[in-house]
Amino acid sequence: MQFTTMPFLSFIFIIILSLFSLSVSQFPPPRGTLINCGGTAPSIIAGRQWLPDTGFISEGTPKNLTIPVLSPILSTVRSFSMKNNIHHKSCYVVPVFRGAKYMIRTTYFYGGINGNAAPPVFDQIVDGTFWSVVNTTEDYANGMSSYYEGVFLAQGKTMSLCIGANSYTDSDPFISALEFVILGGSLYNSTDFKRYGLSLVARHSFGYSGSIIRYPDDRFDRFWEPFGDKDPTTSENKNLSISGIWNLPPSKVFETELTASQSGPLELRWPLVPLQNSMYYIALYFADDRNSSFGPSRGFNVSINGITYYKNFSVTQTGAAIFATQWPLGGLTNITLTPSAGSSFPPLINAGEVFQVMVLGGRTLTRDVIALEKLKSSLQNPPFDWSGDPCMPRQYSWTGITCSEGPRIRVISLNLTSMGLSGSVSPSLARLTALTDIWLGNNSLSGSIPDLGSLKMLQTLHLENNQFTGEIPLSIGSIKNLRELFLQNNNLTGQIPKSLTGKSGLDLRTSPGNQLSSPTPS
Repeated sequence: MQFTTMPFLSFIFIIILSLFSLSVSQFPPPRGTLINCGGTAPSIIAGRQWLPDTGFISEGTPKNLTIPVLSPILSTVRSFSMKNNIHHKSCYVVPVFRGAKYMIRTTYFYGGINGNAAPPVFDQIVDGTFWSVVNTTEDYANGMSSYYEGVFLAQGKTMSLCIGANSYTDSDPFISALEFVILGGSLYNSTDFKRYGLSLVARHSFGYSGSIIRYPDDRFDRFWEPFGDKDPTTSENKNLSISGIWNLPPSKVFETELTASQSGPLELRWPLVPLQNSMYYIALYFADDRNSSFGPSRGFNVSINGITYYKNFSVTQTGAAIFATQWPLGGLTNITLTPSAGSSFPPLINAGEVFQVMVLGGRTLTRDVIALEKLKSSLQNPPFDWSGDPCMPRQYSWTGITCSEGPRIRVISLNLTSMGLSGSVSPSLARLTALTDIWLGNNSLSGSIPDLGSLKMLQTLHLENNQFTGEIPLSIGSIKNLRELFLQNNNLTGQIPKSLTGKSGLDLRTSPGNQLSSPTPS
């Protein structure tokens, strides 16, 4: 595919490093929450504490793998039943610091826990945003676990990571591990995280062939995978003083490089997988092991798929990075580094990151979320999928919930008819002020009917065939748009308000099953 260059050149930045060096030993462990999914007790793995997941999720079944695993964190999973579960999400809800930027990493290793040869394929969701399809089939066939990593802003006091059963799934979805790690303020800070999230496509240390580079080399425990190549050549840099770039790559990634064997161009196909047509955040990292004070600097032009990405780029020992916040890509990607005019040294590259830029889905209005959470707490057995965002993504809205369209997402109807509910109805229901319809009939709900006078848009209120007691709230008669009020077969007492019996156009049903009297004639 081809794109014009000018609209995107304004997204290109260069950062030259001049900070003093920090040794790896000075990095404290990353801050955040590490969750061992399916685990039953806290554990220390590689010097960091992992928590059991029971405090973060209320559904699913913990399971132990019966095959050998490479890491203790892969020995357990939490599995979620497929039965009647298509397009229902199961959510981990994790306390976070509002306004902080988090790396979220999910890890999956199937281990045959569902009895099928191949792992299931399902969705993962962050808050109200569809993140990605989880397909671990290829990795699992090669005996490896799979991980997904993204960068998201905490817009509230909790964040949710949800597993969703989609139409591709033929067995129970699962998850092995979940990490929420706070990132430094400078990382990827050219992205507007109130509008976008970043989903990792590739992060590599070029010319490197060892194990994954992570904490303590990377202070935030990001994974830098090896990317060796026989042609172009691989070399090792020894005399560098890298101190950090805004994205703070670890110094270790600058110890190796890919470089052309002569002064010609360096051509690199990276990432190796074809990309879907979208916008991408691309960051490339460079450092020169030559002392430029003893000769001309190493300079080259950078292009991606034949389009100029940065021109006359100069690399020094202190290191530099170039990046684009929104660059269009699709299909296979080719990066070409061409020596600048007058440069006698071949181009090189040390590391790179590519993220897909995700437009965030909407979020249900906070007051509606709080009201529904309080309602959930008052019910003895609420619907199993009432976790995460109530309305978003649309195909994964909560059971019984209908939501409005548009940028301001409200809950407009609640239908929990014949759901086997017990417990009471929280007065917080009255805070769902966009409701037009409430159906709670044919359950075992008890207690009093809450004051719903604030629901000015309410047209339908069905509470029949429950165990409600007390009187009918007078305020219900003040709801001008109310057209149906079904209260039969409860244990209500007292007098039916005059405002209801005389209300034009209202279908009012109070019998049988209550001890109600009609209002006395005025």
